[in-house]
Amino acid sequence: MSTLRVGLRCDAGPRRGVGHLVRSLALGEEFLARGSRVEMFGAVEGVGWAAAQLAARGIPLHPGPPTVAELVETARRHQLDVMVVDSYELEPAAAGALRAAGVLTLAVVDGDTRGQDADLYLDQNFGTEIAAPAQRLLAGVRYALLRDSVVAARPPAPRTATPVSRPRVLAFFGGTDAVGAAPVLARVLLSTGHPMDLTVVVGRPEVEAELAAVTTGRGQSLRPVPPTDELPALIGAADLVVSAAGTSTWELCCLGAPAALVCVVDNQRESYRRVVEHGLVAGLGELPELAASGLAGRAARAAAARTLTGLLASPARRAALSARAWSTVDGLGRRRVADAVLEARTAAPA
Repeated sequence: MSTLRVGLRCDAGPRRGVGHLVRSLALGEEFLARGSRVEMFGAVEGVGWAAAQLAARGIPLHPGPPTVAELVETARRHQLDVMVVDSYELEPAAAGALRAAGVLTLAVVDGDTRGQDADLYLDQNFGTEIAAPAQRLLAGVRYALLRDSVVAARPPAPRTATPVSRPRVLAFFGGTDAVGAAPVLARVLLSTGHPMDLTVVVGRPEVEAELAAVTTGRGQSLRPVPPTDELPALIGAADLVVSAAGTSTWELCCLGAPAALVCVVDNQRESYRRVVEHGLVAGLGELPELAASGLAGRAARAAAARTLTGLLASPARRAALSARAWSTVDGLGRRRVADAVLEARTAAPA
């Protein structure tokens, strides 16, 4: 049997963030574990951590073809059997063109197929509902794509209600914090006045400079750290995690982390609403409101601070979030997606 050749088409950068790359990488790890050849096609610019992730796994990085015709030609030249397309920028017609060229295509989407005509659609968001043929749709957190390091760190049970006088808090907002959420949320956290050891993952120099101006109160500390492969361990050691409502939501759930999320971009809004309503995480609101000046901004920050104070002071609340999150995402999503891809390929006419 010939080696399956899989292409991953996505991009990452300081303003794009790394969410698309992280979930594509997770699926790439699954195919590598099954003996497939995996290659990445896209731009990974100004994010050394992300490029290092690919290199460490032996995944070659090639330029992302900008047009449909060039993408199809590239797929043929690399003799790809499967292409995973995870991009908001690539022309929607690319999926159909790849299919017509005999390349099985999986489109990773977030609530909107963008008119793509793929063999399979994957929307890993909680309670998702998108307009796609049911037999071609992989929908919901059952299919969440999680990296090896996350799955390996999954605890055997959710957190217990353990009192701590000075909680360890971790804040991170994607691999680059493209929208500058860290300083805003750090200030909100510290404004609670609750003692804490706050660790903030800093993806860009501009964010680090702004954090340097943030002052701490009595019994509070603030430690910035760069993006790290040790993020699952940091999550596991934290009593509370504050993060964006993006792809990392499913990592936090799989690890059973008590988490409070903020919606930082429009396309996170529906997923954010659902996970908050179902009690998988606590909700802190939307970043533009939290960052706003005037009365509206002060009111949004005060509401978020009240939510955080309740979590910092209550081990039972944190344990309840952990239990619901842990039981919702089992870490086997990428296995199910890879199985579906292989089944679709087997079923395809020769």
